[in-house]
Amino acid sequence: MPNGSPAVASALVLIVEDEALIRMTAADALTAAGFEVIEAEHAAEALVHLGKHARDIAVLCTDVHMPGEMDGITLAHHACLHWSWIGLLVVSGKASPKVGELPALSRFLAKPYDVDVLVTHVGHLARA
Repeated sequence: MPNGSPAVASALVLIVEDEALIRMTAADALTAAGFEVIEAEHAAEALVHLGKHARDIAVLCTDVHMPGEMDGITLAHHACLHWSWIGLLVVSGKASPKVGELPALSRFLAKPYDVDVLVTHVGHLARA
């Protein structure tokens, strides 16, 4: 487990990221830290997973810019509205959300990020 991260044993994390290498790297780091991970390439796929597994998902980690009709910020707001117990981590290498643009209690992480920082944020959100 990376640098004393506060991972919650087997908490389920949904990673939504269209860049396969970034998604796999994040999934591998979270799995190594003791999380269970579901991966989605875009918001539409994430909504399918949320429909099936929302009661078990502790954290949604989503990129802002993805293909399809729904971006990550809209996905985060949708998740907040329908599944308020899910912790939200929004990441981007291109966007920097303005104050008030993200759902309350969500976190933002700029890319490129250190996977230890990702694991720490997810751990905190899973315990919230």
